[in-house]
Amino acid sequence: MTTQAPETSSKQTSVHDHDHVQVTTTTTTTKRVLPNFLLSVRLKYVKLGYHYLISNAMYILLVPLLMVVFAHLSTLTVEDLARLWDQLKFNFVSVTVCSGLIVFLTTVYFTTRPRKVYLVNFSCYKPEDERMCTREIFMHRSKLTGSFSDENLAFQQKILERSGLGQNTYMPEAVLRVPPNPCMAEARKEAEMVMFGAIDELLEKTGVKPKDIGILVVNCSLFNPTPSLSSMVVNHYKLRGNIVSYNLGGMGCSAGLISIDLAKQLLQVHPNSYALVVSMENITLNWYFGNDRSMLLSNCLFRLGGAAILLSNRSCDRRRSKYQLMHTVRTHKGSDDRAYNCVFQKEDDTKRIGVALSKDLTAVAGEALKTNITTLGPIVLPMSEQLLFFATLVARKVFKLKKIKPYIPDFKLAFEHFCIHAGGRAVLDEMEKNLELSDWHMEPSRMTLNRFGNTSSSSLWYELAYSEAKGRVRKGDRMWQIAFGSGFKCNSAVWRALKTVNPAKEKNPWIDEIHLFPVEVPKVAAIKTT
Repeated sequence: MTTQAPETSSKQTSVHDHDHVQVTTTTTTTKRVLPNFLLSVRLKYVKLGYHYLISNAMYILLVPLLMVVFAHLSTLTVEDLARLWDQLKFNFVSVTVCSGLIVFLTTVYFTTRPRKVYLVNFSCYKPEDERMCTREIFMHRSKLTGSFSDENLAFQQKILERSGLGQNTYMPEAVLRVPPNPCMAEARKEAEMVMFGAIDELLEKTGVKPKDIGILVVNCSLFNPTPSLSSMVVNHYKLRGNIVSYNLGGMGCSAGLISIDLAKQLLQVHPNSYALVVSMENITLNWYFGNDRSMLLSNCLFRLGGAAILLSNRSCDRRRSKYQLMHTVRTHKGSDDRAYNCVFQKEDDTKRIGVALSKDLTAVAGEALKTNITTLGPIVLPMSEQLLFFATLVARKVFKLKKIKPYIPDFKLAFEHFCIHAGGRAVLDEMEKNLELSDWHMEPSRMTLNRFGNTSSSSLWYELAYSEAKGRVRKGDRMWQIAFGSGFKCNSAVWRALKTVNPAKEKNPWIDEIHLFPVEVPKVAAIKTT
């Protein structure tokens, strides 16, 4: 379907709409190519029909088989059934062996199958309004420190304006104070505030007593005091003496899913147990006061936040739990030097410690994602997508048909919700592009980045809380949590909703203000300077 457009200037432009249809304008008789909507609709329904056909192929094939079986059974008479019974009575040994074998196999199956892991509930910490840090406050406090050159103050402002962070993120008191007071006491104060705030709310939601918790996993990448953060939790809540406790450090923003995976494995060997997972990051002692631009990026992106998650392997908890953990997939690219060094804590030329982010970060994250979904895809994708991917692979590799483009599986057929680590705008843009996700799918991640900033390993839970507050989570929905972290690691967790979540009964950091979202996030949000 084409229409003629009038002549325009000699400037040539190219515009893409949401269906990737190109409109071209030239100096001579210009043609505007509009999409063939009829063809687009046909292709959409052809693919949808193919998906339903392959996904339900087993049932379609079983129908005629069952019809044949029922037709045969309908011909049996009472005399036939009597003769069958007589034969079984006189084959006592065969019947006994078969019965024993069935009982044995059933016993083996129920004793060796993995225990189901349920997410009873979770909570995300929402700091007090006094900890709120607008972009203007951030720049003002950075200037007052006297640590940054004018060029690097301008650099931080440029990064912040394009970061996707809004005006309501949070910072710890020690960093906002004039002058800043980064010390061990303030760092402990921040850790206790975040951890205990999230755990208190979680225990209130679930009604679980601290003494009932048998497994504890705490992850914080950059703050690892002695006694450990997990010991701080044990001491504060007076947890039982035989608790299985772990403290994970230095594992980056993907450590939250590593903690979930560790708790899942521990729940396989500790029956009838609760596992408490706490994910957070500490900013107080890790604020960078130097002028290395690769280290200043973390100042602009990371903000205060944390989450607490209660898991259970008790079958009686299924009815009250929100989600069931279906799969976890972990990918580690640490054997590659470029991946290993792309997020690296070190000293700058003036001996100030900071976390340097490499320019290769986005490319490394893409490679790690590719490896991760190669493992995850066969587990979660419907057979229709796997067949298309396999056929394309054979055509390209075996028959050398290079004109055929590599097929990117449609993960929207496997998941209803996507929780992508809100590490930064560039990472989210690449994920949206590579997975061909819609604005609706990316909304929880982008709004979390805008409202709370990069809260490290806990950001995934703010995103899931956003979907719950919006009333989007329905029984049977599948969620894909995916996070990236130093090392370099890419980790995934797949959950299935056990109930429809009613926002009116929820308590999470979005509930009081969810009506304000989504908001438009401009490409550049100018900072007002005084």
